[in-house]
Amino acid sequence: MNAALGLDSPLSALVRLGPLDLQRLQRLSMLTIQDLLLCMPYGVEQYGQPVAVDEVKAGSLATVIGRLEWVHARHAPGRRGGRTEALLVDDRGTGLRLVWFNRPYLARTLAAGDRVVVAGKVAASRYPPGREMVNPQQEPMPTLSAPHLGGLRPRYHLTAGLTQAKLEGWIGQVLPLADQVSDSLPEEVRARRSLVSIGEAIGASHKPADEAAWAAARRRMAFTDLFELQAGFLLAKGRLVRERATPIPYLQGVIDTLKGHLGFELTKAQRRSIWEIFQDLEQARPMNRLLNGDVGSGKTAVAAAAVAMTHAANLQSIVMAPTDILARQHLLKFRHDLEPAFADLKVELLVSRQGAAERRRVLAAAASNQCGLLVGTHAVIEESVQMASLGLVIVDEQHRFGTSQRELLRTKSGSSHPHFLAMTATPIPRSLALALYGEMELSIMDEMPPGRARVETQVRLGEDRAEAYELIRREVALGHQAFIICPLVEESEALAVKAATAEFDRLRQDVFPDLRMALVHGRMRDKDRVMEAFGSGLADVLVATPVIEVGVDVPNATVMVVEGADHFGLAQLHQFRGRVGRGSAPAHCLLLADEAGVRGLDRLELMTRIYDGFELAREDMRLRGAGQLMGARQHGVSDAAMDALLSPELLNEARSEAELLARQDPSFERWPELRAAIARRSERMSIS
Repeated sequence: MNAALGLDSPLSALVRLGPLDLQRLQRLSMLTIQDLLLCMPYGVEQYGQPVAVDEVKAGSLATVIGRLEWVHARHAPGRRGGRTEALLVDDRGTGLRLVWFNRPYLARTLAAGDRVVVAGKVAASRYPPGREMVNPQQEPMPTLSAPHLGGLRPRYHLTAGLTQAKLEGWIGQVLPLADQVSDSLPEEVRARRSLVSIGEAIGASHKPADEAAWAAARRRMAFTDLFELQAGFLLAKGRLVRERATPIPYLQGVIDTLKGHLGFELTKAQRRSIWEIFQDLEQARPMNRLLNGDVGSGKTAVAAAAVAMTHAANLQSIVMAPTDILARQHLLKFRHDLEPAFADLKVELLVSRQGAAERRRVLAAAASNQCGLLVGTHAVIEESVQMASLGLVIVDEQHRFGTSQRELLRTKSGSSHPHFLAMTATPIPRSLALALYGEMELSIMDEMPPGRARVETQVRLGEDRAEAYELIRREVALGHQAFIICPLVEESEALAVKAATAEFDRLRQDVFPDLRMALVHGRMRDKDRVMEAFGSGLADVLVATPVIEVGVDVPNATVMVVEGADHFGLAQLHQFRGRVGRGSAPAHCLLLADEAGVRGLDRLELMTRIYDGFELAREDMRLRGAGQLMGARQHGVSDAAMDALLSPELLNEARSEAELLARQDPSFERWPELRAAIARRSERMSIS
């Protein structure tokens, strides 16, 4: 190792790390040697001792030694990298097909006659000799290293062009510096919870001697993550207690008026959530609450009640949504619920795509208290937006906004801090919500309004998609509309899934040439306009990527077809299903799976029996892990910490330890390493 390297050294100081790889690491938020050391693997694989090909079952991990009979590079027109194929024959003469995608250099470094060892998952293949490994690890026999033969090998999150072997090599260069990483866990906490040191945990994470060492390291890193989060939440709560907000008194007449105009009976969950919010609003400290409800559980009505009570106190409200289309939908709902009931409560819209004259009018109304509720996107946090008397801020789908954006909203209230309510339509099990949003109080809406029809859900294999197309034709003939969801924007040989752009062209030309088709995906600049046109009935079928998952309300849509459904989690599939069945007509959801095995189909079948989003989210946590359910890196939380929530004892231990320290010193000044870790975490989440 270069003696001049330190934890703060830039990654460019490493050997065998070029400019392109440096950019790839930066995409994974790695800038320094310490960032690289703290790039924790999400799991380990153990391939075992070398075995003969005919002894390996399809679907299992294996290490195989043999000689390459041939090596070919194949390039598909218009695609980068192509694929490299080879045939390995073991000592018994049994063949194994090898396939690597986007690794053209292998065709130059491997040659017929080479004796190699490969490690990976063996799968059945329709090509001779009937078995294959896709993207296996490989090494020539003379340089074979022990970790590939029977040892544990860590697995890392990668990005395009970054390989497992490269990452292992760079980490190996700097692993001796692991003991220099500062430890945010006080010694007393480590001792009470029998946790290994940070240096030992980092070393055993990247190069575990055995499964016990890996488990101890993973537990230590998970505990650290949860502990820092809980300590950060306690600091945030302490600041909130010291902040002042304008109390909003409860007036029974306000809620009676609103209920009289809603036209439906509030559910028990809605009434409970409204009461919890009103109790917070009456306090002189700012409310900080998360409203977590399933699709269609009636969160907007709860938010409308909070806005109405705020208006009755002569204070204003802001509702912030992540997209223009969702903001416009909120505008219509809040106007429908509030303006007929309260004649002096005006609801206005502020989004980036707005005429200059209309924008000036809305800004003037907000600044002069002529606007009781301002609904908008990130445009509402711009410096030009000034509220006369802001009392309440509501953020929809708050995980899509960084901490800094939410804090900017709080500055719009003048002298005192506004009350804060976050909403999410992704049902989150309580243990996960406490881990991710522990600084907030929780209101959970786990009840659906009566009379809401279930969306008939069926699972089909890909070859049965003709049945889905016939269903779409029948529904369009009745005047309805349909969604078709594809997981990717562009073709990828790494995943056997339908790409939205290619699928749109195929459907328009070969399947539905007589129907009005539209396409939307996250890379389109005008996706909101496409969605608005679809919502207005200007297209019969919308082909889309998961960009439509949240906040699309098209009551006329009655069919949801999900291609490659086995590549999505249950919680996300539930969100897709929630996009239909919003009108009075019966609705259908077809989940098409091309290559799902028995376990994959069993998982999808849960969608046909379970319609409760919270129950599906719990199943998703059990089957896929909490990290995949919510996106661990998106929330600044390690995979280990998220997976620990499947058994929340570790979260409870971390919270109790953080609370114990907070009782000794609420500001954590006695533990500077912990305060520094909290600050770093807060900074990362602010720019998320």
